[in-house]
Amino acid sequence: MNQLNPLADNVLKVAVDAPVEGLFDYVVPLDWVGEPAALAGRRVRVPFGASARVGVVLAVGVADAASLELKAVLAVLDEAPLLDADALRLGQWLAGYYHAPLGEVLALMLPASLRGGEALHSLHVQGWRVLAAAPQAVAGAKRQTQVLSRLHASCIGVPDAELRGLATVLRALEQRGWVERCVLPMTLRELCSDELRSVAEVPPSLVLNAEQVAAHEVIAAHLGQFAAFLLHGITGSGKTEVYLAAMTAALLRGAQVLVLVPEIALTPQLVARFVSRFKPLGAAAIVVLHSAMTARARELAWQAAQSGRARVVLGTRSAVLTPMPKLGLIVVDEEHDPSYKQQEGWRYHARDVALVRAQQRGVPVVLGSATPSLESLTQVAQGRYQRLRLTERAGGARMPPIELLDVRKRPLQDGFSAPLLAKMSTHLVAGGQLLLFLNRRGFAPALECHTCGHVESCHQCSAPMTVHRGRGRLVCHHCGAERAVPRGCSACGSSDLAMPGQGTERIELALRGLFPEFVLERIDRDTTRRKGALEDKLARAHSGEARILLGTQMLAKGHDFPGVTLAVILDADSGLMSSDFRAPERLLQLIVQVAGRAGRAERPGEVVIQTHQPEHPLLQALLHGGFERCAELLMRERELAHLPPFAHLALLRAEAKDAAKAQAFLARCAAFFKNESMEALQVWGPAPAPLERRAGRFRFQLLLVSAQRAPLHRAVQQLGSAQQAWPERRGVKWSLDIDPQEMG
Repeated sequence: MNQLNPLADNVLKVAVDAPVEGLFDYVVPLDWVGEPAALAGRRVRVPFGASARVGVVLAVGVADAASLELKAVLAVLDEAPLLDADALRLGQWLAGYYHAPLGEVLALMLPASLRGGEALHSLHVQGWRVLAAAPQAVAGAKRQTQVLSRLHASCIGVPDAELRGLATVLRALEQRGWVERCVLPMTLRELCSDELRSVAEVPPSLVLNAEQVAAHEVIAAHLGQFAAFLLHGITGSGKTEVYLAAMTAALLRGAQVLVLVPEIALTPQLVARFVSRFKPLGAAAIVVLHSAMTARARELAWQAAQSGRARVVLGTRSAVLTPMPKLGLIVVDEEHDPSYKQQEGWRYHARDVALVRAQQRGVPVVLGSATPSLESLTQVAQGRYQRLRLTERAGGARMPPIELLDVRKRPLQDGFSAPLLAKMSTHLVAGGQLLLFLNRRGFAPALECHTCGHVESCHQCSAPMTVHRGRGRLVCHHCGAERAVPRGCSACGSSDLAMPGQGTERIELALRGLFPEFVLERIDRDTTRRKGALEDKLARAHSGEARILLGTQMLAKGHDFPGVTLAVILDADSGLMSSDFRAPERLLQLIVQVAGRAGRAERPGEVVIQTHQPEHPLLQALLHGGFERCAELLMRERELAHLPPFAHLALLRAEAKDAAKAQAFLARCAAFFKNESMEALQVWGPAPAPLERRAGRFRFQLLLVSAQRAPLHRAVQQLGSAQQAWPERRGVKWSLDIDPQEMG
């Protein structure tokens, strides 16, 4: 229905979930009886073009064009706002900084099940409660007595889920006027994901050492005000205990706490620690949010956080967007991890969002890492963050020594040198546990014809297919395409096919042959797809049942394996050869993280790095000066090259089925920036992306570099308006990445 709106001042400003900029004006629906301002933060269904879309009311204001006929909101979908004023404020900042449509930003702050307009699931369940007239026992009725005893023991009632199989007994008690139906808030078991339903007991927390106490006291002293802390602690120094102490202080003030982790794989261990520590807080005190949860479970956990019922929210990247009305502390564990950067849609960085959110809410934020990002170290140097150091391992354990194993001219047996195999055998015989890291899954990274040299490539991407021998498949790790491993070369028909290189699947096969008497666990994306598989594997690793641990990054980050005495990086060289300027920093962080898994308990540990580049400056700096010297080396290189953290970047990516179209669009963008006389801006490109073709589309990119943020954002803002009329846009999909973390 359309309504005339002469100078109306009660027009709803709606952010529609659509890839378009700006807010859209709608008239308050006729059946709305409250104040229009009360609609802010609620979802509404609105007519949009030829269809209807869901949006969020941002505010009430004056129509942009009073003479136009405005359409009315079709339906108000929520009884109360889902996004409060703080969430709307954060959403507006995100849309501005990342140059994203506000409607899409606000939609991502909601669980997926609510973005299409579905109704909220109830946070209550049916149950039974006992009435005052009920006796404590019923003579000659054992089951009725048992049920009454159970109900008498509960102050509020017992949910149906805990009374299964007792319907007949309950109806009999109801007929006698002793019990009645009731509605109960969901308990921890009904509300939360599987991680919280079967949490194993963990050892009691250690007494904090002097450094941990000092760090905790500084954080606790800043509760109720904004402050940014970099908790820089060596691996095994007890950063989690500092988190827990600070969280306890915040919770005692009645606040909520948000804890971010980079990987789903890290949640089971942290959940166990958190549940054991905060058990006195009661049901639904802790909720988990990550992408592996079902849509319903994720929505219920989101509701618990949004309503304030959940006191602690533990989640991966997108959890940083969850509304929390009583937020009092934010913790970002492994703050350096690239997983915090969103790589699809509008590309936010969860660590940076956490900092802005903490500043807006006036609460402290703690960034924890053994290997802080160069950006965070720069913020410390400039006085914006306060660094809190933990230089000692908890429990008196010592940092393991690192050995560079030069494999040049050495024969390798399935990727293992003879000295490494000897060292592995020594540790196993002595009762130690091994951790081997290789950041490449599958059996081999390519299938190559020994006759003509042809490499089997993906038909949709400019990349070789990875061999997954156990499944008999070639798999593209970029687009997901797969096909059967051929018996002959697709170019010449020869059956003489080679599989050069190693992946975790091949290493696993070799290890089972070399050390058949020891239990081995391989932990990567291929072996943890089944529900519960990751938890089972980690349990065997923690218990010591698995003596050999092999895996990718999933295994390297944040885990505490007290039995590991030898940590091995099988191939350190790939990170030294990458075209991405961040690759050396990522390699350094991975090496230090993997090394930190060794020697965390009473038994000393050691670290071996196999390399063909033992004289590389980065590896030599690590060997002789540790992380600090490496960070200084990388910082000098970045400053000389005018790269972050000494410059600011924006990356424009364009893709099309026709390579010329993608390139032409970015060439027009480059010309636009140069014609607008943007002297403060450097324009690099356009150039083909490192992976030029993906999923059948050709990819090009254009890099913008500026010493200050303002000129960069001004240029991008001007481009957004100008490019809409360009004919080069047709057939091209383009995206903008502010502060890109991956150059591919």
